[in-house]
This record gives sequence, C-alpha cells and structure tokens, in this order.
Amino acid sequence: MKLKISRGELLTGFQRVQGVVEKRNTMPILSNILLEAKDGQIVLFATDLEIGIRGTYKAEVSQPGGVTVSARKLYEIVRELPEGTVTITSEGNHSVGIHAGKSEFKVLGLPPQEFPAMPMVESEPLVPIDRGTFSDLIRKTVFAAGDNNARYILNGILVTRFMRGKKQALRFVGTDGHRLAVIERAIENGKVLPEEQSAIVPKKAAIEIKKLLDENEETPQIGVSKNQMIFQRGSLLLLARLMEGGYPNYQQVIPKENEKRAVVKKNDLESALRRVSILSREKTSAIKLVLESGAITLSSSNPDMGEAKESLEAQYGQEGLATGFNARYLLDALGAVDSEEVVLEFKDALSPCIIRQPGDPDYLCVVMPMRV
Repeated sequence: MKLKISRGELLTGFQRVQGVVEKRNTMPILSNILLEAKDGQIVLFATDLEIGIRGTYKAEVSQPGGVTVSARKLYEIVRELPEGTVTITSEGNHSVGIHAGKSEFKVLGLPPQEFPAMPMVESEPLVPIDRGTFSDLIRKTVFAAGDNNARYILNGILVTRFMRGKKQALRFVGTDGHRLAVIERAIENGKVLPEEQSAIVPKKAAIEIKKLLDENEETPQIGVSKNQMIFQRGSLLLLARLMEGGYPNYQQVIPKENEKRAVVKKNDLESALRRVSILSREKTSAIKLVLESGAITLSSSNPDMGEAKESLEAQYGQEGLATGFNARYLLDALGAVDSEEVVLEFKDALSPCIIRQPGDPDYLCVVMPMRV
C-alpha cells in the first residue's frame, strides 16, 4: 500500500475514531484502526464490536492495500505533523511508514485479515433528520444515562418513534436510576407509522453520533433494523448494536403532584451550586436546598472540610420546604437547559424534583432526593 493524502483530511479521519476504538485491550487488535487504500481513496474503519465507524477520504493511491495499526499512535503522530501532504506506505511485518516533510515514522501493526469485518447494513430505508433536532435530543438526555451501571440496560438511551397527531415524533429517554431526562420532538416525515417503534441505543454510540452531528451542517440519515442503528452522513457511516432487554417504566418515576413551583435564574443557580458543592462530601456531592418566600438557600457541610451557604432570589410564594440533592445531578440537568430561567417543581422533602425549561413542555428532568 502506498498513498498520499492531506494532513487535515487524515487528521479528521483519525479524530473521528478515537472514541470508538477499544481502550481496555481485551482484544489488542480492537485498539487498532484498519486502513484500506483503493480507487483514489482511503477507507478508515474502527470498531469495539458494539460500535463501528467507517469513513472514506480522498487520497492519491499509487499502490492499493491494507494495514491495521494503533489508532491512538497514528492520531498522535498526525496531530503533531505540519500542514501539507502525508505519505503512507505499508512495509514488512504489517507495519506502516508515515512521511511528512523531514519527519519519518514506522509504526508496527497486525495482519489486516485479523481485523473484524464491518457489519452488513440492514435496515428500512434511511430517514433524513434535522441535524439540530437530533443533536438536541441526544444532548438533553445522554447525561442522565448510566455509566457502567450494574443494570446493563440503563447504560443506553430509549429511542421511540411514534405518531403525535398527524406528525411523526421522536422521544429520547435516559436514566441511571437516580435521575431521568425525557424529551420529545416532531420530525419532518410524512409517512404514517402503523405502530410505535422503540430501540435502546448504547450511551457510547449516542455520544459518538453527537460529535459527528456537531462537525458540520450536513443533514444526517438514520435507520434501525432488528439489532442495529445506522447513522449516515455523506460517506461517513456509524453502526451501533442495539441493546437487548426491557427498559424500565420511566413514567412511574415522573411525579404527578409536584405543586410547589419555584422559578430561578439558571446561571445564578448553576454558579451557586458550584460554589456550595466545593465543601460537600466528595462521594455524594450532597447539598441541602431550602425554599422559602422569594428565595432558595443552598448549603453543604463536610465534617473534614467545613461548611458553605448561599441564598439567591426565586419566584416562590408557597410554604417552606427543605430537601437534599446530589449537586452534580442538578448541574448536569441545568446544563441541558437553554433558557435564562429554570422551573423547579416539588411535592415534599422526600419526593423527586422536576426540572423544566420554560416554554418547552416536551422536555423535563427528574432528580431523586437524598438525605442530607
């Protein structure tokens, strides 16, 4: 294999796969990337056996071929190269040579025949979706999904496609058992669905898709088969194996009688939470929240460090309430709110808090309370 390619094009390709390649080295070859050169292009493919990402990039190919080498090392090398043309050649022992200007590198690899094959794309016809809408659906729910949660299914996002009136809509749900985020958005698609379609997408896949959505304004397409989700944008393809299992009944978690309602400036609440949580217990990030007429008071106490307390104005006129929460959970939820103000809804000290964005009835977060 021998080819020439612009450093910028190559760097983009290597950047895109970094979040997918396997870092735990359960199978050494999964920390590699497969490079295949042919017909005036280079194909880069990486997978962790759950997610696969393949991109095609223009190149001047003088000798076709393939090689698989460390995705991390190739990225680190190309990142440090100056702008210009990079020459890549495959050499003996399945290694790859990289030449740019006066720099030369030789990186050892593994036989390309041992690299996992890209799964076949099997789905209904792909459906175009507004890039901004898709990105928003992920951003407002992915933070609430689990990270290595003992309940495997909570490490994914429940995606449901359904009819809302005469329009198709998407609902995304994320929860780790301690907080919940639910959002619905109408999508531009005239086809009537005979029934709801649901799938559970791994959180890791959602994060990688969000990165690709934020790269440019190009309209993506999505599709779902029995066992995989397909994301395509131009020549870029990402496949994610769907998670199997029953998603918990999240509707039961959403309180129905939270009649105590406080409205507060989002930025003021975020800043106060960050300051007060500095002296909270590190393992729990527990803060006490007291509502009283016209104000919210936040406080934390750590027997090894000290105490913190701060009050801020709020639109609240009902009877007082004292409760406790994990400050990090509140901050994550506030970070997904786009408005200047945020609405907090409570029932009593032991009930979950609902966080809403004014003017957006189709989005809410629920945060479970904790004893402080």
